[in-house]
Amino acid sequence: MTELPTTQVPGVYHRRIGDVVVTAVSDGYIDVPFDVLRSIEPTEADGILMANFRPSPPRISVNCFLIQSGGRTAVVDTGSGDTMGPTLGHLPGLMTSIGIANTDVDTVLLTHMHPDHSNGLSSADGQRLFPEAEVVIGEDDVRHWHDDAAMSRANESQRLRYFQWAREQAAPYMDRLKPATGEVFPNVTALPMPGHTPGHTGYLVESGGETLLIWGDLCHVPDIQVARPEVTMMFDTDPDAAIAARMRIFDMAVSEKFLIAGMHLHFPGFSHMVRGAEGYELMPESWAFTV
Repeated sequence: MTELPTTQVPGVYHRRIGDVVVTAVSDGYIDVPFDVLRSIEPTEADGILMANFRPSPPRISVNCFLIQSGGRTAVVDTGSGDTMGPTLGHLPGLMTSIGIANTDVDTVLLTHMHPDHSNGLSSADGQRLFPEAEVVIGEDDVRHWHDDAAMSRANESQRLRYFQWAREQAAPYMDRLKPATGEVFPNVTALPMPGHTPGHTGYLVESGGETLLIWGDLCHVPDIQVARPEVTMMFDTDPDAAIAARMRIFDMAVSEKFLIAGMHLHFPGFSHMVRGAEGYELMPESWAFTV
């Protein structure tokens, strides 16, 4: 008798953008309480999630992306490593499953420094986990997380999880940091969208007349924040700026008809955005079996 399966197939999905291959890799997910949401009552948030047949309280997908372009390999965000529990930290194993070693990565493109995005940079003993890579990051993020005055104003959890962990993760790469401005990798351009963090950055992948916008943490709970972009998160550094960035990029995605991907869209996350009578909507792209 065949045994019933207990695990899922690997969370990997390839998408070609012209001559570039972008691979979505699921680092896992995290379940969060309603109190991380701002400007919406828990009962209303619960109603929206239930109407969309989503877990309630919210289950947030955590995605990373590999970009293979011009004979080089970049990873966009490094996941959480082994710091945030068993539902996260799957990027390294999935990279191995598709034949990409950390030593193959010559560029790390960080959307920002938060534990689920950058804690996979370094080991607990301070060794680079991407030994051949330079790290591209918004300069305002580096300044903010190394600002002792800002750290002193944060609560105890934020001082550890945001400031201290960011400093520890960045330390082995301080001589390899590159600002997230202009073209940062073949066919990839940085797009500043501060608010969620001061240096929060998206990345535009353009090749062969096709464009993909990897928009980082522009939204965390898409079933709520796409329809209600005024809803912010407790971990937004500047909530008003986060709303402004979200509205600006939503409008850009609609007007330019960009293909989009995000770190917290439901895996694999490749979608288009439209605007109708009821507001913004995400239209997930159809699954393809060929690259």
